Amino acid sequence: MHAVVLHAYGPAANLRYETVPDPSPGPGQVRIAVKAAGVHLVETVMRTGLVSETAPPPPELPAIMGGEVAGTVDAVGDGVDPDWLGREVVTKEGRPGGYAELAVADLGVVHRIPGELGHEAAVAMIVTGCTALEFLDVAELTSDDVVLVTSAAGGIGRLVVQYARRLGATVIGAAGGPAKVAAVRELGADVAVDYDQPGWERTVAELLGGRTVTALLDGVGGDKARAAFELLADGGRYLVVGWASRQNFEPDPELLKERGMTATNVLMQLIAQPDDRPQYEARALAAAAEGTLVPAVHAFPLAETAAAHAALESRATTGKVVLVP
Repeated sequence: MHAVVLHAYGPAANLRYETVPDPSPGPGQVRIAVKAAGVHLVETVMRTGLVSETAPPPPELPAIMGGEVAGTVDAVGDGVDPDWLGREVVTKEGRPGGYAELAVADLGVVHRIPGELGHEAAVAMIVTGCTALEFLDVAELTSDDVVLVTSAAGGIGRLVVQYARRLGATVIGAAGGPAKVAAVRELGADVAVDYDQPGWERTVAELLGGRTVTALLDGVGGDKARAAFELLADGGRYLVVGWASRQNFEPDPELLKERGMTATNVLMQLIAQPDDRPQYEARALAAAAEGTLVPAVHAFPLAETAAAHAALESRATTGKVVLVP
């Protein structure tokens, strides 16, 4: 099969499209002919070999990265009902990695793709959709909320904007560049701003006309998160789902206490509570199948995985980055 292999830590160009042996399913496993594979921002950090508290450890080399795959079961291992053959499935734990034409997975971590949901949408929801739902559960949004979403044109951000608008909350979507701002506006955000422009936070404050932000979803970190936090009202909720800037921002604990605010790292909470994952995965897939949440996909051919990583790192993508063999 073809796969993308990392032989040395470093830049995106180190990801090489190669021919490798086909994996075989072991007992209790299925093999998936991959139709779509997800790419996560954290994988761009892992690829560099950087050891970080906010990212999983780098993979052992050589490595086929990723794990989010959707496709068709084409082989089953011992103990697996042959009726699984030909079924359309999705998992977040494809092995030896998701950046490949074939992957195997334990049957217990495989979901059937519901309804007419496509492979690309399914792989976009299996992790990204879970994170969005976790945020929404923690945030407990109501129609009275004023929600600020950074990285609003990204995979998670787009889903949160959709949900909050359907709920009737006031939604501010912040993204980088005119094209992404236009995409956020098309999602129905009440306010869409370019946070690459100086003073964007003052523009938001003016457009709100005296109202203040009650819930902040941050997927960027760094200076943009700091500026967004300045808009948060007393008693507000600050929730972190990523750090696209690769820069950390942590509000002062004393300030949070003084102003009655809460701060939650949703991404770390998900990692720390793996037992909750299956229910969130099923909910995310069902929401997409029903049309309640509609993911956006930025697809690249599997052979162009290096370009996909480079685009994701430079924040030149919109929605979930997906590889198509």
